[in-house]
Amino acid sequence: MLKQVSVYAENTKGKMLAITTVLADNSINILGSVTNDSAEYGIVRMIVSDPENARKVLSENGFICKLTDVIGVEVQDEVGNLNKLLKALNDANISVNYLYLSYNRESGCPIMVLHTPDAREVENSLKSKGFILC
Repeated sequence: MLKQVSVYAENTKGKMLAITTVLADNSINILGSVTNDSAEYGIVRMIVSDPENARKVLSENGFICKLTDVIGVEVQDEVGNLNKLLKALNDANISVNYLYLSYNRESGCPIMVLHTPDAREVENSLKSKGFILC
């Protein structure tokens, strides 16, 4: 299971730069991310090289953040592989709250990062179907 860092930030000029500066200054690599915004605030969700330290240093720098369990599923970079993953989840009656792409630097394969209501149960279901989890 992966730990995702979620950062709640005002939609103001330079805010993303401030987040990435804190991470860079602490030698924390961003491995995948997605940003969702609204009129005033946004949520930056990230897979990073050191999630516990990222939460700590971002909090110390005034950012509201939390860690969340997410699932990383390695998929080959081929047409239809995301569809196969989503079909397997649908067949198991599993809903996905959101997903985004990361990358496994060791294997060279894309990783779909998924947030689901019960990550542990979903992990077991995907393993039983032959999916490779990170």
